[in-house]
Amino acid sequence: MAGLPEANPGAALRAKYTSLDELLSRNPFKRPLHLDSAETPNDLRGDVYALVDYPFATVAAALSGPGQWCDVLILHINTKHCRASTDKGRSALAVSVGKKHPQRLDEAYPIEFAYRLAAATPNYLEVQLNAVEGPMSTRDYRIQLRAVPVEGGRTFLHLSYSYAYGLAGRLAMKTYLATIGSDKVGFTVTGRQPDGQSEYIGGVRGVVERNTMRYYLAIDAHLGAYGAPPPQQLERRLQSWFAATEQYPRQLHEVGRTAYLDMKRAEYQRQQSVR
Repeated sequence: MAGLPEANPGAALRAKYTSLDELLSRNPFKRPLHLDSAETPNDLRGDVYALVDYPFATVAAALSGPGQWCDVLILHINTKHCRASTDKGRSALAVSVGKKHPQRLDEAYPIEFAYRLAAATPNYLEVQLNAVEGPMSTRDYRIQLRAVPVEGGRTFLHLSYSYAYGLAGRLAMKTYLATIGSDKVGFTVTGRQPDGQSEYIGGVRGVVERNTMRYYLAIDAHLGAYGAPPPQQLERRLQSWFAATEQYPRQLHEVGRTAYLDMKRAEYQRQQSVR
């Protein structure tokens, strides 16, 4: 899925910002955001482009360290644990993913992401998280964040989330979509119902769109809490992420506020003790 490296990725991202001007101003998300997704026979990808009201220096400071990415990833409802480590110049995130309710760590699936700060200049940030293997024969997980400063002291972000899957992964996804995931949808509008209500994309593209949005909202919640006193940051992140996901209940609602907050507080405490 990866193309050739761009000669000037910062300039390319600024050009993308210019091309998306109208879509960022007028869209169904009620925020300056645009989402794309793509499916091939072997992999899935979601892309979020968003304008945030934070200076580039703040974004770079908040998202340049591996430990900060654990603070981001743990907000996702399926993330059960995240621990950052650095050894001999190599940084990694040991992540465990599982179900949408409290779960023992030995019941969750471990994924190791290699962390790389690919670029950190006064005008361009790029962070890459790559995992070779995931659950149910999924592989080649890639989470990439790119950012550039734009006018008005704001920052334009591009979050890309993708993974590949084999036969077991296709079968597992088929089972999920035929059972508990049968009524779940993504964000891309595919048509209109007779009453004028939007029809949304389902299937595997719906899955990748939901998760891409969850990761983006986690980044946004992390940025919003970054300037708060450290003892208050976790609670702000949790409250902000849940409130943001509830703006899109058709796609992202899973559990009530109390259930989510209790689960995440407990997971965060466990995360501090498990090494």
